[in-house]
Amino acid sequence: MQYKALGKSGIEASVIAIGTWVTGGGESWGGVDDAESIRSIDAALDQGINFIDTAASYGWGHAEEIVGQAIKGKRDKVVLATKCGIWWQDNRGSFHYHLNGKDTFISLRPDTIAEEIENSLQRLQTDYIDLYQVHWPAKDPENTPIPETMGCLLKLQEEGKIRSIGVSNVSVEQLECYCACGDIASDQFRYSMLYRDPESDILPFCQKNNLATLTYMSLEQGLLTGKVGLSRSFKEGEFRTNTDWNPWFKAENRPKVLDMLAGWSDLTEKYECSLAQLVIAWTLVQPGVTHVLCGMRTVAQALDNAGAGNVALDKNDAERMRRDALALGDPV
Repeated sequence: MQYKALGKSGIEASVIAIGTWVTGGGESWGGVDDAESIRSIDAALDQGINFIDTAASYGWGHAEEIVGQAIKGKRDKVVLATKCGIWWQDNRGSFHYHLNGKDTFISLRPDTIAEEIENSLQRLQTDYIDLYQVHWPAKDPENTPIPETMGCLLKLQEEGKIRSIGVSNVSVEQLECYCACGDIASDQFRYSMLYRDPESDILPFCQKNNLATLTYMSLEQGLLTGKVGLSRSFKEGEFRTNTDWNPWFKAENRPKVLDMLAGWSDLTEKYECSLAQLVIAWTLVQPGVTHVLCGMRTVAQALDNAGAGNVALDKNDAERMRRDALALGDPV
């Protein structure tokens, strides 16, 4: 396993991180086995992954509770990241969406963050967070100014409740403002070979300013593993039925992706790896990318994801994969 610094924080984290969006469960993911989630985290840690990313909103605190159980007695061996800003306790903030029976709000007010950090610490069974991230930027009508939010986060850092500060899903302009208010360690955002928008602005900015990057959906919710065939269907309400957000899951787009992946059989043979490992390895060699978040439902998935840390992708092969992805064009 390779390890890289989280920006200028001094914290070294495995380049492959455990993403726990799916660990939260709920109808969005078609249910989840908590015991298997804990076994999966254990398996990943045994393979050298030391970085776990979660959020208060994943399953309304459930993912944090599962992570807390999984790392009990191992806290000193884990780089623990969670997030604040998606609020559901009352109607403070700006309405975000209705999900799994709850109205959620974006609230980056100091009073809600002060409550969120205490709730997260309790669920995670720890007294500090290594990387505390703003989950989504504030928005109208209650658009909390970034300096006000950062003032709260810097105070939590002074109190020892968090070691470093990160942001997520922000624009370059918002990221610049956060950086102007204090030390930012990382930026988390969606990025994959099928969703390359961050290459035009976010990735170059982070690379120039020594910010760690935490990419999510780099396997496009499993599509780039090659295991989501044409006959695969999803339950109503699952994230993967939202083809507005991920149009590659449309029936007319999925065959093109599967054909591309099938064309890389010589590469999986060359590197003695799975398609998922090949795609993760490709993501890791892209300019500016430092860490890739990988969700895992099962021990087998945890072991497969961790194995990607051992794949040293040749430059020519990485360029070939990019050309193939570009040749797909835009999804219809």
